Amino acid sequence: MNATSPETAAPGRIVLLTTSHRVAPGLLSWPAWQALRSADRVLCADGAHPQLPYLREAGIPVDEAAPTAQELIDACAGGRTVVVVATGEGEPALTDGLARLAGTGRVAMPELELLPASYDLPGARLLDLVQVMDRIRVECPWSSRQTHKGLAKYGIEEAYELVEAIEDGDREELREELGDVLLQVVFHSRIAEEDPEAPFSIDDVAGGIVTKLIHRHPHVFGDETATTPEEVKEHWLRTKAEEKRRESVTEGIPLGQPGLALAAKLASRVRTAGLDVPLPTGDGIGYELLAMAVRAEAAGVDPEAALRVAARAYRDAVRAAEGVPS
Repeated sequence: MNATSPETAAPGRIVLLTTSHRVAPGLLSWPAWQALRSADRVLCADGAHPQLPYLREAGIPVDEAAPTAQELIDACAGGRTVVVVATGEGEPALTDGLARLAGTGRVAMPELELLPASYDLPGARLLDLVQVMDRIRVECPWSSRQTHKGLAKYGIEEAYELVEAIEDGDREELREELGDVLLQVVFHSRIAEEDPEAPFSIDDVAGGIVTKLIHRHPHVFGDETATTPEEVKEHWLRTKAEEKRRESVTEGIPLGQPGLALAAKLASRVRTAGLDVPLPTGDGIGYELLAMAVRAEAAGVDPEAALRVAARAYRDAVRAAEGVPS
Protein backbone atom coordinates (compact mmCIF):
# COMPACT_ATOMS: atom_id res chain seq x y z
CA MET A 1 0.00 0.00 0.00
CA ASN A 2 1.58 3.31 -1.05
CA ALA A 3 1.20 6.76 0.41
CA THR A 4 -1.10 7.93 -2.36
CA SER A 5 -3.68 5.16 -2.10
CA PRO A 6 -7.29 6.12 -1.30
CA GLU A 7 -7.00 4.32 2.03
CA THR A 8 -4.28 6.68 3.27
CA ALA A 9 -5.40 9.86 1.51
CA ALA A 10 -6.63 12.78 3.57
CA PRO A 11 -10.41 12.49 4.12
CA GLY A 12 -11.07 16.08 3.07
CA ARG A 13 -13.61 18.59 4.29
CA ILE A 14 -17.38 19.09 4.03
CA VAL A 15 -18.78 22.59 4.51
CA LEU A 16 -22.54 22.81 5.05
CA LEU A 17 -23.44 26.36 4.04
CA THR A 18 -26.68 27.69 5.53
CA THR A 19 -28.45 30.92 4.59
CA SER A 20 -31.44 32.81 5.88
CA HIS A 21 -34.36 33.40 3.53
CA ARG A 22 -35.01 36.59 5.49
CA VAL A 23 -31.83 38.17 4.08
CA ALA A 24 -31.60 39.15 0.43
CA PRO A 25 -29.91 36.45 -1.70
CA GLY A 26 -26.29 37.18 -2.51
CA LEU A 27 -25.61 38.98 0.77
CA LEU A 28 -23.24 36.40 2.22
CA SER A 29 -20.55 36.65 4.88
CA TRP A 30 -16.91 36.96 3.86
CA PRO A 31 -16.04 33.49 5.30
CA ALA A 32 -18.83 32.05 3.17
CA TRP A 33 -17.48 33.64 -0.02
CA GLN A 34 -13.98 32.40 0.87
CA ALA A 35 -15.25 28.85 1.37
CA LEU A 36 -17.16 28.94 -1.91
CA ARG A 37 -14.24 30.28 -3.94
CA SER A 38 -11.70 27.84 -2.50
CA ALA A 39 -13.93 24.74 -2.70
CA ASP A 40 -13.10 21.93 -5.09
CA ARG A 41 -16.81 21.42 -5.68
CA VAL A 42 -20.05 23.20 -4.74
CA LEU A 43 -23.29 21.22 -4.59
CA CYS A 44 -26.93 22.17 -4.13
CA ALA A 45 -29.91 19.82 -4.21
CA ASP A 46 -32.36 22.59 -5.11
CA GLY A 47 -31.93 23.94 -8.62
CA ALA A 48 -34.25 26.83 -7.76
CA HIS A 49 -32.32 27.86 -4.66
CA PRO A 50 -32.40 31.70 -4.52
CA GLN A 51 -28.64 31.90 -3.92
CA LEU A 52 -27.63 30.05 -7.09
CA PRO A 53 -27.97 32.92 -9.62
CA TYR A 54 -25.74 35.10 -7.44
CA LEU A 55 -23.15 32.38 -6.95
CA ARG A 56 -22.96 31.72 -10.68
CA GLU A 57 -22.81 35.45 -11.40
CA ALA A 58 -19.76 35.53 -9.10
CA GLY A 59 -18.14 32.80 -11.22
CA ILE A 60 -18.71 29.93 -8.81
CA PRO A 61 -19.90 26.75 -10.59
CA VAL A 62 -22.62 24.91 -8.70
CA ASP A 63 -23.64 21.34 -9.44
CA GLU A 64 -27.29 20.49 -8.89
CA ALA A 65 -26.94 17.24 -6.95
CA ALA A 66 -28.26 15.53 -3.83
CA PRO A 67 -25.54 13.03 -2.86
CA THR A 68 -25.93 10.44 -0.15
CA ALA A 69 -23.68 10.66 2.87
CA GLN A 70 -21.33 8.03 1.48
CA GLU A 71 -21.20 9.71 -1.95
CA LEU A 72 -20.32 13.00 -0.28
CA ILE A 73 -17.55 11.39 1.72
CA ASP A 74 -16.17 9.81 -1.46
CA ALA A 75 -16.25 13.21 -3.18
CA CYS A 76 -13.97 14.57 -0.45
CA ALA A 77 -11.35 11.83 -0.87
CA GLY A 78 -7.83 13.07 -1.43
CA GLY A 79 -8.22 16.11 0.78
CA ARG A 80 -10.85 17.80 -1.38
CA THR A 81 -13.28 20.37 0.01
CA VAL A 82 -16.94 20.11 -0.94
CA VAL A 83 -19.38 22.89 -0.06
CA VAL A 84 -23.05 21.94 0.20
CA VAL A 85 -25.42 24.88 -0.17
CA ALA A 86 -28.19 23.78 2.19
CA THR A 87 -31.82 24.03 1.26
CA GLY A 88 -34.39 25.61 3.55
CA GLU A 89 -34.80 22.41 5.55
CA GLY A 90 -31.09 22.29 6.36
CA GLU A 91 -30.32 18.88 4.75
CA PRO A 92 -31.41 16.68 7.69
CA ALA A 93 -31.22 13.45 5.68
CA LEU A 94 -27.63 14.18 4.71
CA THR A 95 -26.48 15.18 8.19
CA ASP A 96 -28.23 12.18 9.74
CA GLY A 97 -26.48 9.90 7.24
CA LEU A 98 -23.10 11.42 8.06
CA ALA A 99 -23.76 10.93 11.77
CA ARG A 100 -24.62 7.27 11.23
CA LEU A 101 -21.44 6.64 9.25
CA ALA A 102 -19.34 8.44 11.86
CA GLY A 103 -20.95 6.32 14.57
CA THR A 104 -19.77 3.08 12.99
CA GLY A 105 -16.13 3.94 13.60
CA ARG A 106 -15.21 2.23 10.34
CA VAL A 107 -15.23 5.25 8.03
CA ALA A 108 -12.54 7.92 7.78
CA MET A 109 -14.75 10.97 8.15
CA PRO A 110 -13.97 14.29 6.50
CA GLU A 111 -13.84 17.40 8.62
CA LEU A 112 -17.42 18.70 8.87
CA GLU A 113 -18.09 22.42 9.27
CA LEU A 114 -21.43 24.18 9.62
CA LEU A 115 -20.97 27.65 8.16
CA PRO A 116 -23.80 30.19 8.48
CA ALA A 117 -23.50 32.39 5.40
CA SER A 118 -26.11 34.93 6.53
CA TYR A 119 -27.71 35.71 9.85
CA ASP A 120 -31.14 36.99 10.75
CA LEU A 121 -31.24 40.56 11.95
CA PRO A 122 -33.32 41.40 15.04
CA GLY A 123 -36.96 41.45 14.01
CA ALA A 124 -36.40 39.16 11.02
CA ARG A 125 -39.18 36.80 12.07
CA LEU A 126 -41.63 39.66 11.57
CA LEU A 127 -41.14 39.10 7.85
CA ASP A 128 -42.37 35.54 8.33
CA LEU A 129 -45.44 36.83 10.14
CA VAL A 130 -46.24 39.21 7.28
CA GLN A 131 -45.87 36.39 4.73
CA VAL A 132 -48.06 34.03 6.76
CA MET A 133 -50.71 36.73 7.16
CA ASP A 134 -50.66 37.39 3.41
CA ARG A 135 -51.41 33.75 2.69
CA ILE A 136 -54.06 33.42 5.38
CA ARG A 137 -55.83 36.53 4.12
CA VAL A 138 -56.06 35.00 0.64
CA GLU A 139 -56.72 31.35 1.41
CA CYS A 140 -58.61 31.19 4.73
CA PRO A 141 -62.43 31.40 4.38
CA TRP A 142 -62.77 33.16 7.73
CA SER A 143 -59.77 35.51 7.62
CA SER A 144 -60.43 36.60 4.06
CA ARG A 145 -63.82 38.03 5.08
CA GLN A 146 -62.74 39.98 8.16
CA THR A 147 -62.97 43.78 8.40
CA HIS A 148 -61.53 46.37 10.78
CA LYS A 149 -64.88 46.65 12.57
CA GLY A 150 -65.30 42.90 12.81
CA LEU A 151 -61.87 42.49 14.41
CA ALA A 152 -62.19 45.42 16.81
CA LYS A 153 -63.51 43.31 19.69
CA TYR A 154 -60.55 40.94 19.42
CA GLY A 155 -58.13 43.84 19.79
CA ILE A 156 -59.78 44.78 23.06
CA GLU A 157 -59.81 41.17 24.30
CA GLU A 158 -56.17 40.60 23.43
CA ALA A 159 -55.11 43.83 25.14
CA TYR A 160 -56.86 42.77 28.36
CA GLU A 161 -55.31 39.31 28.19
CA LEU A 162 -51.90 40.94 27.81
CA VAL A 163 -52.53 43.07 30.89
CA GLU A 164 -53.61 39.98 32.82
CA ALA A 165 -50.41 38.15 31.87
CA ILE A 166 -48.35 41.12 33.04
CA GLU A 167 -50.18 41.33 36.35
CA ASP A 168 -49.87 37.56 36.88
CA GLY A 169 -46.14 37.68 36.21
CA ASP A 170 -46.43 34.71 33.84
CA ARG A 171 -43.53 35.06 31.41
CA GLU A 172 -44.66 32.32 29.05
CA GLU A 173 -48.17 33.73 28.92
CA LEU A 174 -46.76 37.22 28.42
CA ARG A 175 -44.80 36.10 25.36
CA GLU A 176 -47.87 34.44 23.87
CA GLU A 177 -50.18 37.39 24.54
CA LEU A 178 -47.69 39.82 23.01
CA GLY A 179 -47.83 37.66 19.89
CA ASP A 180 -51.63 37.83 19.88
CA VAL A 181 -51.52 41.63 20.13
CA LEU A 182 -48.93 41.76 17.35
CA LEU A 183 -51.21 39.62 15.21
CA GLN A 184 -53.94 42.24 15.51
CA VAL A 185 -51.57 44.90 14.18
CA VAL A 186 -50.46 42.77 11.23
CA PHE A 187 -54.01 41.59 10.48
CA HIS A 188 -55.44 45.12 10.41
CA SER A 189 -52.53 46.32 8.29
CA ARG A 190 -53.11 43.53 5.78
CA ILE A 191 -56.81 44.43 5.54
CA ALA A 192 -55.87 48.08 5.08
CA GLU A 193 -53.87 47.22 1.95
CA GLU A 194 -57.13 46.38 0.19
CA ASP A 195 -58.85 49.69 0.84
CA PRO A 196 -59.71 51.21 -2.55
CA GLU A 197 -59.45 54.83 -1.40
CA ALA A 198 -56.77 55.05 1.30
CA PRO A 199 -54.69 51.85 1.39
CA PHE A 200 -51.66 51.45 3.62
CA SER A 201 -49.42 48.53 4.55
CA ILE A 202 -47.55 47.21 7.57
CA ASP A 203 -44.50 49.09 6.29
CA ASP A 204 -46.47 52.33 6.39
CA VAL A 205 -47.55 51.55 9.94
CA ALA A 206 -43.99 50.75 11.03
CA GLY A 207 -42.59 53.77 9.19
CA GLY A 208 -45.07 56.05 10.89
CA ILE A 209 -44.21 54.92 14.39
CA VAL A 210 -40.48 55.08 13.65
CA THR A 211 -40.84 58.70 12.55
CA LYS A 212 -42.94 59.50 15.61
CA LEU A 213 -40.46 57.90 18.02
CA ILE A 214 -37.50 59.72 16.53
CA HIS A 215 -39.31 63.05 16.61
CA ARG A 216 -40.50 62.60 20.18
CA HIS A 217 -37.06 61.60 21.47
CA PRO A 218 -34.91 64.62 20.60
CA HIS A 219 -32.73 63.75 23.61
CA VAL A 220 -31.80 60.48 21.84
CA PHE A 221 -31.82 61.41 18.15
CA GLY A 222 -31.31 65.19 18.40
CA ASP A 223 -29.43 67.84 20.30
CA GLU A 224 -31.63 68.13 23.39
CA THR A 225 -30.78 66.50 26.70
CA ALA A 226 -32.84 64.63 29.26
CA THR A 227 -31.45 62.98 32.36
CA THR A 228 -34.65 62.09 34.23
CA PRO A 229 -37.93 60.37 33.31
CA GLU A 230 -39.72 63.64 34.05
CA GLU A 231 -37.64 65.48 31.46
CA VAL A 232 -38.31 62.74 28.92
CA LYS A 233 -42.05 63.04 29.55
CA GLU A 234 -41.80 66.81 29.13
CA HIS A 235 -40.11 66.37 25.75
CA TRP A 236 -42.75 63.85 24.71
CA LEU A 237 -45.70 66.04 25.68
CA ARG A 238 -44.22 69.14 24.07
CA THR A 239 -43.46 67.47 20.74
CA LYS A 240 -46.83 65.72 20.79
CA ALA A 241 -48.60 69.03 21.33
CA GLU A 242 -46.67 70.53 18.41
CA GLU A 243 -47.66 67.62 16.18
CA LYS A 244 -51.34 67.45 17.10
CA ARG A 245 -52.07 71.18 17.62
CA ARG A 246 -55.12 70.28 19.64
CA GLU A 247 -57.52 72.85 20.98
CA SER A 248 -58.28 70.89 24.15
CA VAL A 249 -56.28 68.59 26.40
CA THR A 250 -59.18 66.16 26.20
CA GLU A 251 -58.69 65.53 22.48
CA GLY A 252 -57.37 62.08 21.68
CA ILE A 253 -58.73 60.45 24.83
CA PRO A 254 -60.89 57.47 23.80
CA LEU A 255 -64.22 57.80 25.57
CA GLY A 256 -65.00 54.12 25.08
CA GLN A 257 -62.38 52.89 27.53
CA PRO A 258 -63.35 51.64 31.01
CA GLY A 259 -64.74 54.35 33.27
CA LEU A 260 -62.02 54.40 35.90
CA ALA A 261 -59.29 54.48 33.25
CA LEU A 262 -61.13 57.28 31.43
CA ALA A 263 -61.45 59.35 34.61
CA ALA A 264 -57.77 58.85 35.46
CA LYS A 265 -56.67 59.83 31.94
CA LEU A 266 -58.72 63.01 32.05
CA ALA A 267 -57.28 63.85 35.47
CA SER A 268 -53.75 63.22 34.18
CA ARG A 269 -54.24 65.59 31.25
CA VAL A 270 -55.69 68.28 33.52
CA ARG A 271 -52.87 67.98 36.05
CA THR A 272 -50.13 67.94 33.38
CA ALA A 273 -51.61 71.04 31.72
CA GLY A 274 -51.69 72.86 35.06
CA LEU A 275 -55.43 73.51 34.83
CA ASP A 276 -57.63 74.09 37.86
CA VAL A 277 -60.87 72.33 37.02
CA PRO A 278 -63.30 71.59 39.87
CA LEU A 279 -64.84 68.15 39.80
CA PRO A 280 -68.49 68.12 38.74
CA THR A 281 -70.92 67.36 41.50
CA GLY A 282 -74.02 65.26 41.32
CA ASP A 283 -75.93 62.46 42.89
CA GLY A 284 -75.00 58.84 42.43
CA ILE A 285 -72.08 56.50 42.71
CA GLY A 286 -70.63 57.69 39.38
CA TYR A 287 -69.53 61.04 40.80
CA GLU A 288 -68.08 59.33 43.87
CA LEU A 289 -66.09 56.98 41.65
CA LEU A 290 -64.89 59.92 39.57
CA ALA A 291 -63.57 61.66 42.68
CA MET A 292 -61.84 58.46 43.81
CA ALA A 293 -60.24 57.96 40.40
CA VAL A 294 -58.93 61.54 40.37
CA ARG A 295 -57.46 61.12 43.87
CA ALA A 296 -55.83 57.86 42.84
CA GLU A 297 -54.26 59.40 39.74
CA ALA A 298 -52.90 62.31 41.78
CA ALA A 299 -51.31 59.79 44.15
CA GLY A 300 -49.67 57.92 41.26
CA VAL A 301 -52.04 54.94 41.47
CA ASP A 302 -53.75 53.40 38.44
CA PRO A 303 -57.35 53.11 39.70
CA GLU A 304 -58.26 50.55 37.07
CA ALA A 305 -55.36 48.28 38.07
CA ALA A 306 -56.06 48.84 41.76
CA LEU A 307 -59.66 47.80 41.30
CA ARG A 308 -58.60 44.68 39.41
CA VAL A 309 -56.34 43.70 42.31
CA ALA A 310 -59.20 44.14 44.76
CA ALA A 311 -61.59 42.29 42.45
CA ARG A 312 -59.19 39.35 42.22
CA ALA A 313 -59.01 39.21 46.00
CA TYR A 314 -62.80 39.19 46.03
CA ARG A 315 -62.82 36.37 43.47
CA ASP A 316 -60.44 34.34 45.63
CA ALA A 317 -62.67 34.90 48.64
CA VAL A 318 -65.67 33.69 46.65
CA ARG A 319 -63.82 30.55 45.59
CA ALA A 320 -62.72 29.94 49.16
CA ALA A 321 -66.32 30.21 50.35
CA GLU A 322 -67.27 27.69 47.68
CA GLY A 323 -64.47 25.38 48.71
CA VAL A 324 -62.84 25.72 45.28
CA PRO A 325 -59.02 25.98 45.17
CA SER A 326 -57.74 29.31 43.87
